[in-house]
Amino acid sequence: MNLGIFNRVNLKEGEGGGMYSEWASLASIVRHETSDKESVLTKFPDSGKDVAMSIVKELASNIGLTQAPAPSNLATDRDVLWCMEVICYGLSLPLNEHDAIRDCVHIYCDWLTVLHPVPNVSVPKPLIDDPNLYARKMIGHLHNLFIPRKGEGADTIRRQAVLCHRVLRTLQQAAQCSTVMSHETWEALLVFMLAINETLLAAPTIKDDVGDQLCERVLSVLFEVWLVACGKCFPSPPLWKTLREMAITWRHRGALISTWSRVCLALTHKLLGVMYPPTFPKHQYYDSDHWNVPNDLTDETIVQSWFRFLHTIGSPVDLSRPQIISQTPKFLQYAMVSDTDPSSHPSLHILPLNFLVAIKGISNLVDAFLGVMSEALVLPEEEHKKEIPTPPPHRRPAKSFSVSSVSQKGGMSKSALISLGRTMSSSTTSSAAPSVSSMTSISGSWEVSSASGQQPTLLRPKCNSLLHLFGEWLFEAAQVGTGLYHNPNLIREGSGRRSGSLGSAQDSLDLDTNSVANRYQAGRATALASLCRIFCSKKTGEQILPVYYARFYLVLMHGLKINEKREVEEPLISILMHCADILRLDLDGIQIMVPHILEALERVLPEKDLNIKINVNMSELRRASIHVLLSLLPLPLHFPNLTIKELIGGHGDKPLPTLGQLKTRITNLLINALQVESDPHNTHMLLGGLLVLVQETAGIEQQSQDKNSIQNSSYPSGHSASSPDSKQFVCEGNVSRVPQIDLIVER
Repeated sequence: MNLGIFNRVNLKEGEGGGMYSEWASLASIVRHETSDKESVLTKFPDSGKDVAMSIVKELASNIGLTQAPAPSNLATDRDVLWCMEVICYGLSLPLNEHDAIRDCVHIYCDWLTVLHPVPNVSVPKPLIDDPNLYARKMIGHLHNLFIPRKGEGADTIRRQAVLCHRVLRTLQQAAQCSTVMSHETWEALLVFMLAINETLLAAPTIKDDVGDQLCERVLSVLFEVWLVACGKCFPSPPLWKTLREMAITWRHRGALISTWSRVCLALTHKLLGVMYPPTFPKHQYYDSDHWNVPNDLTDETIVQSWFRFLHTIGSPVDLSRPQIISQTPKFLQYAMVSDTDPSSHPSLHILPLNFLVAIKGISNLVDAFLGVMSEALVLPEEEHKKEIPTPPPHRRPAKSFSVSSVSQKGGMSKSALISLGRTMSSSTTSSAAPSVSSMTSISGSWEVSSASGQQPTLLRPKCNSLLHLFGEWLFEAAQVGTGLYHNPNLIREGSGRRSGSLGSAQDSLDLDTNSVANRYQAGRATALASLCRIFCSKKTGEQILPVYYARFYLVLMHGLKINEKREVEEPLISILMHCADILRLDLDGIQIMVPHILEALERVLPEKDLNIKINVNMSELRRASIHVLLSLLPLPLHFPNLTIKELIGGHGDKPLPTLGQLKTRITNLLINALQVESDPHNTHMLLGGLLVLVQETAGIEQQSQDKNSIQNSSYPSGHSASSPDSKQFVCEGNVSRVPQIDLIVER
């Protein structure tokens, strides 16, 4: 099954609306339809409250709260409909009328068991006769409970949140166990879930409001109910389109990004079960904190659901662009009453973290397809204290998550991605703007570790397939902060021109984008690491599209750049940690990266104490760098006349450099690295490399002397040592010695 073909149908919104372009959205209905949410009692505000409180109190006494439940005395449709008007009004009362609202919630939760195989005894007979009709009405009325009330205190809001949790739990149970729900009822339930998420999450984040307290819970229920619907009554294209349109307006919420990542990873494992045999390696996150995907999904449903959920939040790279995230109706309403630009709203200061979590989620999907373990995002120890649980402590779901401490090995901590998203979202969702320093230092909060030593499974898909699916997002994420999109010749892929047009991008290299780059360095480094793993998984003889090579080398070149302060930044570290074998593979044109790689190694290896702001194991970083250095050793010895072309621009009339000219730099780097190395394993590797260098150099010099003496005595007239035949002979003799370096390193 070639899943890469899906990317052909998921065109960008600017090119016609994507795969849902021919379907109407239900967004306006979800946002503005109020006919089922308002009671006739709203027209009598003075007396309606008293009527509602007295009626719901008596109805609640019959459902078993304080005494044994009894059959309802509501015998006709008219009786039930009249009472439902009262309950609808009761759900919209001010929160200080908590008892009345609570009774309304208990009544509807009891009556919604009409969707269960065995309804409660207190459910009125008209509901049992037509469960779907009344269930749709009750679901519509319950929306009133989730509407935020202005001016309420924190304790009152918490009590509202508890009632909302009760409703969500009831609807979850009904969706999972019901066998009588019709297509119209499923659609009403999904529209309700979209509506309450829109009501609570679309507005800019305000700390401790009901939206902040319910954020994670309403999102998890939305995705869980949606997955159940995929198995029982697959949502229509208008619903999928509405989900995507609305989710795009919630992207300032960290819980959305972490929940989306978990759902996509869980569906990816289901997808791998469809595509590959059971022996395919299982991703380690799936063993600990995985999302529960219904077991009754067919193979085709899994494929369709996976691809649609993957594109639910649009392009994850937009999370690095506050100007795009803030272009929503709620943020524009904020701009109308404030002099501040909506892109500067305090709730958007979490975007660097959301960007990191989203790209890490995509990286996990790539690792799952490659059959390798993912590295975890790990918070510093002090961040543990900032976590505020979304559900009340006694109502937390069974799937709870914890943040791993920084002392753990990066590759073994559990669900750090998810806990990271929730912890940081709760610590940054404040009505006051966080300090700039606290947000720009996000990149320094994550431990970077290497997955070196892991071999992708032999069953892995081709690189082109992975790049068809994730390449666009990863390439764009790897370019965040580099200024590439400021160049009209390097516009986003899919908007009319390929970003393979590299010739006139030189001006973009000098753009001052440090202020943007520093905030999103962590996500950019994660994207670079994932791209390195994809290209380093190339099989022998496998072909990769030239446009992917070009884009990879472009982002690699930018990631290896040294800034003016000569700091070792996160992208550079990420590349070195994940491309130890990049020069040992048969990647087309990789020699153009040799000068850039060598320059980066010259910054890392000769320094005993590097100034690095992120948590990284220095021995592992140096070991990965030494691997790259050792793979450089044979190049100037065996291919001294091979020219190195420029990826961008050129030298004009200047001759192109050759690999042979790098021999002195590589030799000096090897010696300097050996002088400051303290790790025994790394020292052993460097000594092995030095031995190879000496042996190879001596062997080549001896060959050259022997050939010169033979040529002077044996070559007939008209032949010389510089003839094509002799050059070919020398090259063939040299190439045969290249594998010696790997043998010595292994020894």
